[in-house]
Amino acid sequence: MTTMQRSHRKKNQSEQEVPLALSQSAFAKRPKLTSARFDIYRKVPKDLTQPTYTGAFISILCCVFILFLFLSELTGFIATEIVNELYVDDPDKDSGGKIEVSLNISLPNLHCDLVGLDIQDEMGRHEVGHIDNSMKIPLNQGDGCRFEGEFTINKVPGNFHVSTHSATAQPQSPDMTHNIHKLAFGEKLQVKKVQGAFNALGGADRLSSNPLASHDYILKIVPTVYEDLSGKQRFSYQYTVANKEYVAYSHTGRIIPAIWFRYDLSPITICAIVGGTFTVAGIIDSCIFTASEAWKKIQIGKMS
Repeated sequence: MTTMQRSHRKKNQSEQEVPLALSQSAFAKRPKLTSARFDIYRKVPKDLTQPTYTGAFISILCCVFILFLFLSELTGFIATEIVNELYVDDPDKDSGGKIEVSLNISLPNLHCDLVGLDIQDEMGRHEVGHIDNSMKIPLNQGDGCRFEGEFTINKVPGNFHVSTHSATAQPQSPDMTHNIHKLAFGEKLQVKKVQGAFNALGGADRLSSNPLASHDYILKIVPTVYEDLSGKQRFSYQYTVANKEYVAYSHTGRIIPAIWFRYDLSPITICAIVGGTFTVAGIIDSCIFTASEAWKKIQIGKMS
C-alpha cells in the first residue's frame, strides 16, 4: 500500500468519525424529559418585558390603595365598633311572638273622652278602646289630648289606630290633626352610638293637614339585635314608613277620620361585593400601553 493510499484511508476514517462525534454531542446536549416540560403557564424572562412610566404610576397607585385598605381593615379590627344586625327570621325566640309598642301622640283639637286606641291583626285580634298601660293628658284647657300608651302586638300583619270608635257618642266633626312624639317597637336601647330608624315617626307634624282627613302610616318592621362586649343581647326593631292622607266616609255617608298605623314584618337581604384591585389595575395598564403603542405606530407611519 502506497503512502497516498494510506493517507486517503485515514481521511475517510476521520470523515466517518466526525459525524459520529457530532451526533453523540447533539444527543448529550438534548434536554432531558422532565415534568417541567408540561408547564402551560410559561414564564416570560424579565429581559423580554418592557417597563413603562404609565405602568409604574398605576403600580404605585395600586400599592398605595392596597395599603390604605389594609390600614383601614386593621383599624376597624382593632377598634371597638357597634354593629346593627338585621334578621330575616325571628331572633328573639323568647318573646312569645309579641312585639312591645310605645306610642306618644298629641291631638290638640280632640277631647280626651273621644280619643281611643284600637288594635287589629290577621290572627283575629280586634280590640276597641285599649286602655291598659295608657294615659290621656288634657291639652289646651281640655280641648285637646295627649295619648301615651304601651302595648303589645302579634308578629303578624295588622294595624292599630287612634280614633273615636270607642267613644260613647260620636262627634260631628272630629279633628284628627296631630303631632307624633314617639312610635317605637321593642326594647329601648340606651346606647348613644347606635344609629337606626328606631323612632322614624318621631316629630311627625300633621297639625296643618285637613282636620277631617284620615292618615295612613304604612310601616315595614325589621328586628334589630344589640350585643355588648359582655355578650348580652337586647332586642329592638327598626322600621321604614310611608304615609298618605285621605277623607274616609262610612256607609251612611258620614266622615269618620282616624290615624292608622298598618304594620308588616319585612325581610331584608344584605349583599357584599369584593373586587380585585390588581386585576383592574392590570387591565387599565394594558389598555393604556396598547393605546400608546398604537399611537406611536401611527406617528411613524407603520400602521396601515
